[in-house]
Amino acid sequence: MSVSETIVREFFELHGFLVHQRRKFLKPSVRDEEEIDFLILNPRPVEAPGALPAVLEPDHLRRVARAIVVVKGWHTETFGRGRLERTPSLFRFADADIEKQARAFFGDAGKIDKVLILPALPQEEGARARSLALLKAKGVDAVISFRTMLADLIAHTEPNRNYQKSDLLQTIRVLKQYDLFREAQMELFKTRRPGRRSSKRLPAPPADLTSTDDSPGGTS
Repeated sequence: MSVSETIVREFFELHGFLVHQRRKFLKPSVRDEEEIDFLILNPRPVEAPGALPAVLEPDHLRRVARAIVVVKGWHTETFGRGRLERTPSLFRFADADIEKQARAFFGDAGKIDKVLILPALPQEEGARARSLALLKAKGVDAVISFRTMLADLIAHTEPNRNYQKSDLLQTIRVLKQYDLFREAQMELFKTRRPGRRSSKRLPAPPADLTSTDDSPGGTS
């Protein structure tokens, strides 16, 4: 299992989901991106009015009863509209034949959400809205960012527990034990505000060593 898939599995298991990996091998004749990565089942879903949010946070997960999950761990990519339009295979998991396979697994006629795990959406509000509109039009119900999942896993991992059955959680625990996750580091996981730019302070001009102080009693 890849590191990206491990993060996703740990995240859903943290929130009480039963996680099934669709396959543990790659078929030579089938492209990797055309496969289901996980099928997840929430034993205790909570019904709520309104549609599921397009961008899921941990608090929204209780509303997901069952879902097809596809992981795109392209961690150097931002999934803007142009990137999405150039990669139609991203939406393969939302096709009717893939849902038919999922229904055979779940064994009931309940709603099956299609959830895409991705590194990042555009920060600019308009570009972000266009990306989400395209995803919705292609049958994707919701997305979750790796930033959201990692921040949640870090917050819930306790340094005084031994997570020997999870290499990922054990690594986070060791880093926290040595104070390598502090408030300053956690700021890295917070969502940046759209349009916000970092400001740099200009260095002060060097002192003129040849000037003299003309004030009374001044020295050169």
